[in-house]
Amino acid sequence: MKSIEVKGTARTIAERSSEQARALKAIRKDNGVPCVLYGGGENIHFTVPADGLRNLVYTPHIYVVDLVIDGKKYNAIMKDIQFHPVKDTILHVDFYQIDESKPIVMEVPVQLEGLAEGVKAGGKLALQMRKLKVKALYNVIPERLVVNVSHLGLGKTVKVGELSYEGLELLNAKEAVVCAVKLTRAARGAAAANNQ
Repeated sequence: MKSIEVKGTARTIAERSSEQARALKAIRKDNGVPCVLYGGGENIHFTVPADGLRNLVYTPHIYVVDLVIDGKKYNAIMKDIQFHPVKDTILHVDFYQIDESKPIVMEVPVQLEGLAEGVKAGGKLALQMRKLKVKALYNVIPERLVVNVSHLGLGKTVKVGELSYEGLELLNAKEAVVCAVKLTRAARGAAAANNQ
């Protein structure tokens, strides 16, 4: 898995919630994003410039984040992100500190490979789940989960329960459909013509 460096500055948390809300508003007005690092015993509250998160957030890739907070380095993953409902700016990011001996849960992009039999017969391949949730040690998690679809016929699907990857536990529902070859009007017409 690729890594990316994100630099931040520690911030203090106000006792009263009204003061805290004002402080967060001021951070956002200054083009900063309030963040929290969990998982290392004590939670660390810090601020990152909005531009410093662009390459981590607006990408199809997944990363291990080398967080540098006031010069101190932490290995982490991005756990959760909140966007403004109208402006779509980043409001808040939660990071989770990686412990090399403990498994982590993260979403990994799915990549389809091969030309499905059903597509050759006129069907259309549809990716239903762009990411799958996996649990594993962070150094085992791949950049993407490859699903071979060459065997997939017309009207057939690949479900989560049919997939397995070494060292990874898939956490999505076993019956959830990852991808399917859907019948197109042309394929239905061809099938009907063959049956007459």
